[in-house]
Amino acid sequence: MDFLTILQITDSGMRMATPLLFACLAGLFSERSGIFDIGLEGKILVSAFFSAGVAAATGSVWIGLLAGLVSSLSFSLMHGLASITFRGNQLISGVALNYFASGITILIGSAWFGLGGRTPSLKDDARFANVELPFAWTKDSAEAAGMKLNEAIAQAGPLQQIYSELLSGHTILVYVALAMVPLSWWVLNRTRFGLRLRAVGENPGAVDTAGVSVIRLRYAAMGIAGLLCGLAGAYAAVRVGGGLYGDRAERRFRERDVGWARLYRPGRADLCKLAALARVGRNLPVRRVAGGGQPLSEPGYWRPADPGSTDGGPALYPDRDHPGRVHRHM
Repeated sequence: MDFLTILQITDSGMRMATPLLFACLAGLFSERSGIFDIGLEGKILVSAFFSAGVAAATGSVWIGLLAGLVSSLSFSLMHGLASITFRGNQLISGVALNYFASGITILIGSAWFGLGGRTPSLKDDARFANVELPFAWTKDSAEAAGMKLNEAIAQAGPLQQIYSELLSGHTILVYVALAMVPLSWWVLNRTRFGLRLRAVGENPGAVDTAGVSVIRLRYAAMGIAGLLCGLAGAYAAVRVGGGLYGDRAERRFRERDVGWARLYRPGRADLCKLAALARVGRNLPVRRVAGGGQPLSEPGYWRPADPGSTDGGPALYPDRDHPGRVHRHM
């Protein structure tokens, strides 16, 4: 395996693991406040559905993103109402939200689009476009040099390959997810809000004695978790040529690989993201540089020619055959 192939696999891993990173950070904030949030998948699912549905209806990816954030935030506040205000069982509340999201998306999707709970294919304006960084090889710059893009990247030096293949060409939400890791660390460890939030999760009685509202801080944490899950769902459904699988056999990543691997530290979110990816990312797509693979419906990607690697995808695997659709396989 040469250096460029390693870069291509890492590049694909970053794209596919972005929703997991958002989910890691969402669970981090909720658990730091003392709320066990097992309903991450439900919020991601409802955000993915409404992001894709509204984007398909309006033709605007940003309106779709806003719809996904609002829907995920609503589910997060429902979990907060049951767990914080009414002091219900947090585990039962999260599981109930997961089942409710699974059913309501199918019901609304069937009534809205008549596609059996799926959303229609998204046009280019209704998807997140890739961000090409300055001085990186792009299709236009390669054509100006009289070469194809894969040839230009293959002939470039190692640093230019890293910059053009690994760092450039992602959607805006990938960069947001990477930036959220140090930002979350700073908020939790260097701000008054973060220190109070951690104190609420460790000793809420002491925080209440100091005159700080425990309920307000926990609702704030649930709101942050809802927004992060909204970004995860929106990216999974409205990315370039993307979609969301609901494969039942791979759903267990949400509690085991993401939930338990958060480790309460945002600096380790990238590690648990890679751990989850290793379990669910069996069929990583990589950019086409040479032959030897089966072309997918999305240009510029290929799947390894091993027939055994094509039997189903991970929970957040892009749907190449029906871009922009949200699938639920019960």
